[in-house]
Amino acid sequence: MWQCKDCGTEVSRRSEILKHYKLKHSHFGRGLHIKCVYPDCPCSFKTWNSLLAHLSRNHTTTLKHSTDIFTTFSCHLCGCNDLGTERDYFLHISHHLRNHETVTCMFKGCEYKSNVYSTFTSHRSRKHHLHSLVDFKDDVVQETCVAETVEPGVSNSEEFCAENQLDDVALDASKDQQDIIQQKIASVLLKLENIFHVPSAAVDELLEELQFLLGTGSLCSTRNVIRDTLNSYNLQVDQSVIEELASAVCTSNPVYKSIGKGCPLATSFKRKTFYKNHFKVVEPIEYILDDKDKRTLQYVPLLKFLQQLFTDGHILNKSFDSHLVSEGRGEEVVYKSFRDGLFFKENPFFSGGELRVLLNLYVDDFEVRNPLGTSRKKHKICGVYWNLSNLPPGCHSSLSSIYLALLCKSEDVRTYGYERVLEPLLKDLAILESHGIFIAQLGDCVKGKIQCVIADNLGAHGLAGFIESFAGILHVPFLCGRKV
Repeated sequence: MWQCKDCGTEVSRRSEILKHYKLKHSHFGRGLHIKCVYPDCPCSFKTWNSLLAHLSRNHTTTLKHSTDIFTTFSCHLCGCNDLGTERDYFLHISHHLRNHETVTCMFKGCEYKSNVYSTFTSHRSRKHHLHSLVDFKDDVVQETCVAETVEPGVSNSEEFCAENQLDDVALDASKDQQDIIQQKIASVLLKLENIFHVPSAAVDELLEELQFLLGTGSLCSTRNVIRDTLNSYNLQVDQSVIEELASAVCTSNPVYKSIGKGCPLATSFKRKTFYKNHFKVVEPIEYILDDKDKRTLQYVPLLKFLQQLFTDGHILNKSFDSHLVSEGRGEEVVYKSFRDGLFFKENPFFSGGELRVLLNLYVDDFEVRNPLGTSRKKHKICGVYWNLSNLPPGCHSSLSSIYLALLCKSEDVRTYGYERVLEPLLKDLAILESHGIFIAQLGDCVKGKIQCVIADNLGAHGLAGFIESFAGILHVPFLCGRKV
């Protein structure tokens, strides 16, 4: 048995005590340290990685004969007791919830009950996000002891890494290491170009320099390392073999195989192709307004974008948290958000108790050039954007939370009207309100609609069909005997 030095919690495996430490005791303030999990070791460390390195170096041969504990989970509803992993257990519980069976929370000290999958999942995410095996009720987890011999020098750090589910980015073990590194590099390059706005030409030049450093630039040092290593073992090898080995080592580097000449991330075109094939890219669709004059608009499919957005567990959890907070306010008079308003409470679609997708639309024109004279307003663009109002306050104004829906030339809006320009967006909004979008994590469809439309005076007047010239209104102070 392993015992936590801070709170006294006992678990049966080293991997579990490490998981417990990371969940409960790794977030220390300045001057505090993480203690070694071994009872006879007085060491403490400032960072979590330092503790893992210490365990790998100093405690790999401590347990030459140990007892391995096999953990199984049992369902308290149907008695199924052959669920080998925590993931299998929660998948099994989800089947009961989808059949609308009432499930009691499986964690100690919690008697929460629900027969709604989405509600139960939200409760577990908010209340029991950080947990280990010791937090489950006694009738849920069964442990079986099996004697095992551990060879000296074999580290248990791989066991902990395999069972640790707390990393921000979970790497699929079935994927090839080259694919994982390739996607990591692609993710960094995508952030450089689209978040930090580094030009593609600058990224290409950076990759060319890295190609030289990883290829020809490191060939000489690699050759020397191979020669020195062979000499230390008194091995005499031809120079041609050393050259071939050095070249193979340099060109087989996973980073070089990702960004080298002719590789998937070497050029701007290849990077864009890689992003489309490996990342969740929602490409815009071109709609033709007038085939004769070649007038078009670009529309980013709203429904497809929302489905991709809700695959992110953080966004889904925040949406549920905001929904449950609004439900729990009851008849409070304090106005903290639009959900406390009378219009929202009396709207049967919004306040029906089910999770709804709430959208805010924003319409504005912008000039892509700074022309003088007759070219003024010639290249003016009308943009329609949206954001998810389900997110908590503070996320709505962030640029990363504002998404593009439609782009069209402003003169086309004046020629064909908003009804024609917004037609693809309005069709998707009608489907969202009547049928909803399917969210895989919930196993159900969630409906939604526009909550409000935000625009400046010019955009609001254009949408409503009013006169866009404010000077015209000032020149008509009275209309039909009434003051304007």
